[in-house]
Amino acid sequence: MSDSINHRSERIIKFLLENETAAIEELLAITGSSTVSVRRDLARLEGRGLIRRTYDGATLAGPLLYEPFRYDRSFLEREQRNATAKRRIGLAAAELVQAGETVGLAAGAVTTYIGRSLRHHDKIQVITNAINIGMELYNQPGIRVYLTGGVVLWAWSFSLTGHAALAFLDNVHMDKVFIGVTGLDAERGATTLETDEALIYRKMLKKSEQVIVAAESGKLGKVGPAFICPANEIHILVTDASAIAEAIAPFERRNIRVIRA
Repeated sequence: MSDSINHRSERIIKFLLENETAAIEELLAITGSSTVSVRRDLARLEGRGLIRRTYDGATLAGPLLYEPFRYDRSFLEREQRNATAKRRIGLAAAELVQAGETVGLAAGAVTTYIGRSLRHHDKIQVITNAINIGMELYNQPGIRVYLTGGVVLWAWSFSLTGHAALAFLDNVHMDKVFIGVTGLDAERGATTLETDEALIYRKMLKKSEQVIVAAESGKLGKVGPAFICPANEIHILVTDASAIAEAIAPFERRNIRVIRA
């Protein structure tokens, strides 16, 4: 595939990740291409399962339907809570990933959005303890996916934990790791709900060159029961645009790069 086609496809996907829908006229404007070329691009992207063509444009392909969870309201609510903020965080975080890198995605709602924003990337490897993230990425030709193995932590969870997951992580090296949190406090660090998950997160951090926390603004200054790591082990914080200056200043004082999406 030519560089011009790849460039157009990248622009189309980024526009849809930001806006979810697009008219043909909008896609012509952002690509500077002909209607015929854009429609061919849309057909290719639909064939990869990234978009859905419509009569006058395209929409972003929705999340996979996890059939066993169709009637589980708690699962749907977790996915949809603060969906706009999660989607923007996911897009901004995915922009940090470069071709050729090996990245870790810890289980969680916001990291699921990061995974969805990586579906169009090429020549990357993803290591994850999240069954659903593996499902969402496994059929993309430019991505090789590794699942840690392990035990499902609790009912309605996609998170793999336990000895098998830890043993797998002993044998890998990652360029970047992305984790979500229950709370992130400059003094008390990153925390989550479950101690078993915190163990997996800590192992992933140790095996990565760069640690990136993805957290909605409402989680800043909060503390959960299970400790993951101190704030000084975090390199980048990706949060949403609602994060106020007072909330992010303590992290910036610790030389943590803060991205507000």
